[in-house]
Amino acid sequence: MSALFRQRNAFVVIAIILLLIPQVFGILYINIFLGFAIMAMYAVSLNLLLGYTGLLSFGHGMFFGAGAYGTSLILYNVEGFPILLSVLVGGLSAVALALLTAPLLVRVSGTAFAMLTMAFGQLLYVICLKFREVTGGEDGLGGFTIPEFLTLDMTDATNFYYFAMAILLFCTWLMWFFTQTTLGSVLIGIRDNASRVDYLGFQVSQTKGIVFLVSGGFAGIAGAVYALFQNMVSPDGTLGIFTSFNPIVMSVLGGAGSFFGPIVGAGLMTVMEETISEFTDHIELINGIILIAIILYAPTGIVGLWNKATGKLFKKEASK
Repeated sequence: MSALFRQRNAFVVIAIILLLIPQVFGILYINIFLGFAIMAMYAVSLNLLLGYTGLLSFGHGMFFGAGAYGTSLILYNVEGFPILLSVLVGGLSAVALALLTAPLLVRVSGTAFAMLTMAFGQLLYVICLKFREVTGGEDGLGGFTIPEFLTLDMTDATNFYYFAMAILLFCTWLMWFFTQTTLGSVLIGIRDNASRVDYLGFQVSQTKGIVFLVSGGFAGIAGAVYALFQNMVSPDGTLGIFTSFNPIVMSVLGGAGSFFGPIVGAGLMTVMEETISEFTDHIELINGIILIAIILYAPTGIVGLWNKATGKLFKKEASK
């Protein structure tokens, strides 16, 4: 069975599971699964930079926040604005931010790229704090009306769950399809040896710019869905430093070298946080210890361990 076939089957299985969740679980678990799906898509968008292009971003939260604020502001100020278009506005807000920052960021890599993205992210954080008249400052924006979608009440948890999941799953599939294109192969080449890719005639800086726009746009859509889900946005909730670090942790935990690694990582973090919170408030401490263990003993993440274990199993079966 080819890897491509397995990945397509994985999408089908995930879609079926997500479709059945509201029929099996109550509203609490519906919200938990929806929060997981939002963070999973957000982590996958980061992994287009980290896992596929080799660009570590410490400021990816700026796109998540731009999408959240873009959607919130349009719904806050324009009554009756279509909900689907509001999500698109969030994605376009993040793309616009990526267009502003890309000309500088595509010229650097490594530590310089990581630090510059963090600087831009903190700059946007401060802007949202200071422009209280527009962004609400520390209080943020909340209480905006969530419009209906095709006569369906989006304040109903089940209706909103299916609406949000459809967007998140479709966008995740688009990112997967993007990695299967020729451009996706070029990204991996840039990650492994940028000089060789440049020698072969590919424009490295322009290619980085494209993936930066794509990654930022999808992070913005994740932020837009988050804003609708919470009906509230704030600088700390959508632009804080941990908003940028969380998808990195998810990618490393699940396996940054795999497309589905960040999804696995997001799932594990969700389960750990829900489980650990029942026994202690020191969730970050436990997560940190687990992350250190993964980096030391399983640098390819959970998916890497799984692939290694199943690969050995298949070899043993083939040798019999």
